[in-house]
Amino acid sequence: MDVKRYFRGPVMWIVLAVLAVVVLMNVVGSGGGYKSVETSEVIKAINSGQVDSAKLTTGDSQMIKIELKKGQKLGDNDGTKFQANYIGDQGVQLAQNLQTKYEAGQIPDGYTVSPDKTSPFLSVLLSLLPFVLIVVVFLFLMNQMQGGGSRVMNFGKSKAKLITKDTPKTTFADVAGSDEAVEELHEIKEFLQEPAKFQAVGAKIPKGVLLYGPPGTGKTLLARAVAGEAGVPFYSISGSDFVEMFVGVGASRVRDLFEQAKANAPAIVFVDEIDAVGRHRGAGLGGGHDEREQTLNQLLVEMDGFDVKGGVILIAATNRPDILDPALLRPGRFDRQIAVDRPDMQGRLEILKVHQKGKPVAPDVDLSAVARRTPGFTGADLSNVLNEAALLTARSDKKLIDNHMLDEAIDRVVAGPQKRTRIMSDREKKITAYHEGGHALVAAASPNSDPVHKITILSRGRALGYTMVLPDEDKYSTTRNEMLDQLAYMLGGRAAEELVFHDPTTGAANDIEKATATARAMVTQYGMTERLGAIKFGGDNTEPFLGREMSHPRDYSEEVAALVDEEVKKLIETAHNEAWEILVENRDVLDNLVLALLEKETLNKEQIAEVFSTIVKRPARPAWTGSSRRTPSTRPPVLSPKELQLTNSANGTSATPPAVSVEKAPEPAPEDRPE
Repeated sequence: MDVKRYFRGPVMWIVLAVLAVVVLMNVVGSGGGYKSVETSEVIKAINSGQVDSAKLTTGDSQMIKIELKKGQKLGDNDGTKFQANYIGDQGVQLAQNLQTKYEAGQIPDGYTVSPDKTSPFLSVLLSLLPFVLIVVVFLFLMNQMQGGGSRVMNFGKSKAKLITKDTPKTTFADVAGSDEAVEELHEIKEFLQEPAKFQAVGAKIPKGVLLYGPPGTGKTLLARAVAGEAGVPFYSISGSDFVEMFVGVGASRVRDLFEQAKANAPAIVFVDEIDAVGRHRGAGLGGGHDEREQTLNQLLVEMDGFDVKGGVILIAATNRPDILDPALLRPGRFDRQIAVDRPDMQGRLEILKVHQKGKPVAPDVDLSAVARRTPGFTGADLSNVLNEAALLTARSDKKLIDNHMLDEAIDRVVAGPQKRTRIMSDREKKITAYHEGGHALVAAASPNSDPVHKITILSRGRALGYTMVLPDEDKYSTTRNEMLDQLAYMLGGRAAEELVFHDPTTGAANDIEKATATARAMVTQYGMTERLGAIKFGGDNTEPFLGREMSHPRDYSEEVAALVDEEVKKLIETAHNEAWEILVENRDVLDNLVLALLEKETLNKEQIAEVFSTIVKRPARPAWTGSSRRTPSTRPPVLSPKELQLTNSANGTSATPPAVSVEKAPEPAPEDRPE
């Protein structure tokens, strides 16, 4: 617990106030130096003539106070002032006794009888104390519920953070792998700094910029770079900060945010995860009175409503542009929608160079090789790879990050840390080796499969081993033959277990799941079967408020569903048979690969190529057009200018594009021409 924060908090002040009241009560109601003793001792002192003066208090107090004569002593007690309590009728008897002793001259200074007099201030304080405590506790709770602040009723105030000059700056130089997005946002910066340049040609500044893409691609980083470069007030807020438990708070905060931005225009407002408030209206259970929809309506008005003042640019980021409201995405609100996708190989190399700064890397480390080994990685993944490599280097007491540490870091990011404590029997190791060898061998023999980069039987995460198959260059589409080879590769491990041990294991469960999903996508989404043709089966109409698909609506009949299942099974069976045939034809290579895996446990690309040197690729499949009625053309595709240049350079001729003959349609006769 943070002790300093606790003592500085309001709870401590409340406790101190209560203690002060208690102390004040004790001071006001104190005995004035009188010492409490037994009632019998006080009565004995009165009867024996030791009392010089006395004071009898009636009412609620019911107390008698005495002061002894000089030289007198009350038992073993020190002092001359004493007090004692009495009850009921003792007060009358004490008053009579005091009167008798006074008349006898035994109480020289006399005595007084007075009712209990409570201080008016103390009475008022005691009566108001419970209400004061209740009000203080209520104000404290309300203050805490609203996240602090000097004003209690600040529900509708914006929680946006203003990026000041003192904040550590992120610039466009810190962003790599998103050149197009940087270029678009750089234009926003130029418009804010040099508006006359654009106004001279009648250009208007975009009112909104939407950054969308997969998680980890650098959308928020781009916004921070704009904040560091723009030189204008930059307000940052999350989409979830608008809506609270009180109705109307979200819309009020939107108004307050834009009022602040307009007062300091030109300014930039950044809303991270805007899908929290910008989802499609009319979806869900709340209806039109939903608080989130009211917040969205106010946001739409502020961006492009009846009373709009220029100078405020809204930048928003989201992972789900498909669920945003169409009114939010139209031009005039979000004029630009910038896709921030996973970087290509050159982009990954630039990202690695950015994150390499401040990390000692060995001279023989080739970051381009790391970029080639990490297709599909986002900027966050690549940052994690270098950070894992640095942690492994420090753990090994080394000074430089080498290739081995980078390889291990990639494996940790892809498949998890190595399970060194997991002990496998020799039989399980052999089964795993044949399983992974089956994957690798089928991939190596398939004509359209990517190269095998790594095979290991060391368990990582939930996997007993894995085979890494990576493309040599980035791909953005996949052909039918490539997907068929992927199916055979996925089932290669299962086929190897069946071929060698005649008893498959549960290790192929994930392979079967992926193969089934791929085959079903080929049938229902990509139209890659002749029997069903180029038709998409199954709708994508999902409720935006659910976020992800909770069910898959069926828009086809039971007969078509049966055909889909048959075609999926046919694709799986064909791929399974292809994998089996490859393994039977190359059984010797498979056995040699297993021996190498059992000896070394991990094989790299060069070692794998040495084992697979005798493999012959399977012949290409027959041409496929989707129907037997469509005859494949024997005419090859045209050569691109680059291909033509390479061909002409090899032949020693000039790069002149070939002439393409075009037959001209015969002219119609005059009587056949239309009027």
